[in-house]
Amino acid sequence: MAKNPSEWLTQADYDLETAQILLDKQRNFYAVFMAHLAVEKALKGLFWKKLDEIPPKTHDLVYLLKRIGMKPSEKLFKFIVRLNEAHLTTRYPEEIRTLQKIFPKDKVEEVLANCKDVIIWIKTEF
Repeated sequence: MAKNPSEWLTQADYDLETAQILLDKQRNFYAVFMAHLAVEKALKGLFWKKLDEIPPKTHDLVYLLKRIGMKPSEKLFKFIVRLNEAHLTTRYPEEIRTLQKIFPKDKVEEVLANCKDVIIWIKTEF
C-alpha cells in the first residue's frame, strides 16, 4: 500500500489516463472501471490526509465520502453515486454485448469528464 496520501492522487491521475486510453481503444466498460478506480484512489488519499488513517479496503465511494465527513457539490455527489453503481456492473459483469450497450462512447466520455471534476475537487480539499 502507498506510504503517503499524495501517492494515491498520483495513481488516481495515472488510472484516469488509463481510462482514456481504454476508451480510445473502444474498451468502454473497462474505461468506466478504471475511472471508478481513479476516483476511489483519490478519495482514499483524501481519507488518509484528513483522518490520518490508512484507508479501508473498500470500493464504495459513498462510504469513503461519509467516513471523510465531506460532501462535494450536489452535481458531483450525484455523479459519485451513479459511478458507485456503475462500478458494480463493471466488476461483476453481464454479457459483453449488454455492457457495450450500457456504456456507449458518449456516455463514457461524460463519465471521464465528471471523474476529472471529482478529482479536481478532491485535490482542492487536499
